Amino acid sequence: MIKGDSEIKRSLLKKTIQADLLVVGGGLSGVCAAITAARVGVKVVLVQDRPVLGGNSSSEVRLWILGATSHLGNNNRWSREGGVIDEILVENTYKNKEGNPLIFDTILLDKVVSEPNIQLFLNTVVYDLDKSSPQEISSVKAFCSQNSTEYEFKANYYCDASGDGIIGFLSGAAFRMGAESMEEFGEKFAPAKEYGELLGHSIYFYSKDVGKPVKFSPPEFALTDITKIPRFRNFSSKDYGCRLWWLEYGGRLDTVHDTEEIKWELWKVVYGVWNYIKNSGNFPDAENLTLEWVGAIPGKRESRRFEGDYIIKQQDVVEQRTHFDAVAYGGWSIDLHPADGVFSEKPGCNQWHAKGVYQIPFRSLYSKNISNLFLAGRIISATHVAFASTRVMATGAHIGQAIGMAAKIALKHKVSPKEILEKNHLEELQQELLKTGHHIPGVLHQAQDDLVQSSQIAVSSTLSLDSLSADILKSMDWSMAQMVPLKVGRIPSMYLQVYAMADTHLEVELRLSTKLGNFTPDDILQSKTIAVKAGQQEVLIDFDETITQEQYAFIVFKKNPELKIYFSEKRITGVLSVFNAVNKAVSNFGKQTPSEDIGVDEFEFWCPQRRPEGHNLALRFDPSITAFDKENIKTGIYRPSVQPNAWVASLTDEKPSITITWEKPEAIKQIDLFFDTDFDHPMESVLMGHPEDVMPFCVRNYIIKDDKGLVVFEKKDNYQTVNTIRFEEVLQTSSLHIILQHPSPQVPASLFGVRCYKA
Repeated sequence: MIKGDSEIKRSLLKKTIQADLLVVGGGLSGVCAAITAARVGVKVVLVQDRPVLGGNSSSEVRLWILGATSHLGNNNRWSREGGVIDEILVENTYKNKEGNPLIFDTILLDKVVSEPNIQLFLNTVVYDLDKSSPQEISSVKAFCSQNSTEYEFKANYYCDASGDGIIGFLSGAAFRMGAESMEEFGEKFAPAKEYGELLGHSIYFYSKDVGKPVKFSPPEFALTDITKIPRFRNFSSKDYGCRLWWLEYGGRLDTVHDTEEIKWELWKVVYGVWNYIKNSGNFPDAENLTLEWVGAIPGKRESRRFEGDYIIKQQDVVEQRTHFDAVAYGGWSIDLHPADGVFSEKPGCNQWHAKGVYQIPFRSLYSKNISNLFLAGRIISATHVAFASTRVMATGAHIGQAIGMAAKIALKHKVSPKEILEKNHLEELQQELLKTGHHIPGVLHQAQDDLVQSSQIAVSSTLSLDSLSADILKSMDWSMAQMVPLKVGRIPSMYLQVYAMADTHLEVELRLSTKLGNFTPDDILQSKTIAVKAGQQEVLIDFDETITQEQYAFIVFKKNPELKIYFSEKRITGVLSVFNAVNKAVSNFGKQTPSEDIGVDEFEFWCPQRRPEGHNLALRFDPSITAFDKENIKTGIYRPSVQPNAWVASLTDEKPSITITWEKPEAIKQIDLFFDTDFDHPMESVLMGHPEDVMPFCVRNYIIKDDKGLVVFEKKDNYQTVNTIRFEEVLQTSSLHIILQHPSPQVPASLFGVRCYKA
């Protein structure tokens, strides 16, 4: 028994925790920073002020995770972020393809608590800190409401992934709120004069059909005049969750200190909207619906942005500027919202896309005046306009990974974040990131200790793509294109099976991207108009052109309601069809056409269809496409770029295999395999749902044998991108024989890379 009876003021339980890296904020950026650092030996404390991880992606807010892939609504092919965030999204798709946000919570918690180098503190709020000098943080103070404990966290390095920048603010780090003027950075999309308006917060709701009539009596505080929401006619009984992302408010308020006021206004809106759906009489199909869930905290978009040694601006995004210190990338549109949010007469957002992805420099990921402070997530060093792209969660998570690895490099060399650049440790940082499957456009993985680079490689077969079988007949309701990876030389002749309802013409174009590595087909090399007779026939497409650089060509077929063409059930790594269609969810109306000079480009959108659609066009090639060679596993690029970058086996090969041989036995401690989990698929974490739990290109089963023919590793039911095999005892062998199984009869086995590391 414990009894207490005293007039003396008591103190709470106090604990001091020491770590190498303190990460404040358990959203995706903080989670990915913590996991990345922990896996390379950094002792991490992760502090989260909520009961679950995930921030805006958690079950408390329920926003889907997106980044450069943008709902498949832009021209950023194969751009899903790699590394830990890819691992999380692939895991969630495998275990939770329906998008249950509660299951997603458990996936994040599992990932974090399985790391022995992470100490996790939930429900723990940072409120103060101490500094050893004006430029350096020495400790952070926090309080956990669930165990009435005060914590003092001490670390060598601090990562602010808190969203509002609590550590940065308390430490005196330079920051900004609001929009810069056009004059300051030359951003044409910026306002003529700076202002303090921001993107607002959102709260969502979920509904449920219970199979019988349900009545709803709104709370007294609910919004009664639905016409105060100018777009009230857009409501539907079928919409719920973050499909109603435009239920937004607070852009004219202080989005840090006025959050409770903003939350109440959003509650008024949500319950008012539901009252309108249930009781207006305009939605008879809502009779059996009940309100299942309403968010208790708002999802935040914008508050403070902190200054690093480089401030990312509009031109970096639109012009895809390169940076010597690139460690991550973005690809979401410049996506600004009206300050009045749901009460605005303006559209809910204004998305302007770039023609491809853009690099994010390391100089934007640490404070310019607090020497041991990393900046992660939406608070990184960017202007208001550039932030409109960098702010989204998958981009923030990718940034977090870079910071987690940077903490390891800084700790190893006993330097500050800034000194990673000044003391020439940048290449080490980039290479260590790439080793984990993290992708940096334009930077190759060139691990010095990779034994595969000095090996001889033999394969059982290699795909020579001479045809894509004609399996499905579809109408030409949209203009469409087959992306074909071409080597230097003459364009192959192509043959297409078509069916014409009447005599007509087939319009065909050969297009490339003006910027190598982009997938915006804005360079029309040649156009042809081919006469087609009524009925079924094979059409020859012959372009008199030569390719001078390896790249993807777009064979474009203009829409024609009088024509049907054949598509194939065969799916191949690095081979894709795209369509000049419309995706209003991301302001894609087939073509981006700015009405004035706001510093963005005019161009067409050519985007894939989601599976189970998304079939390739049934083309024959003469000569065959030969872009799937065994040497691709050495390139250091683990996704398609200007080429597929994968070895692909022939579908007729019953036991596709790779043999890696060295002149003498090597002592191997680790093997990394990089598989194709379809980097073009966004894998939205909630609400959307996905047709498969395992991507169709992913090799599920494989075995590895040594030079004696002994099985040293076997994997069944793989679904992940990166498979890392660590041997408890060093493997001595002069060869590795990797035997793969085709994912399906329609999909040949493929592999982006193999890496072997010495003991």
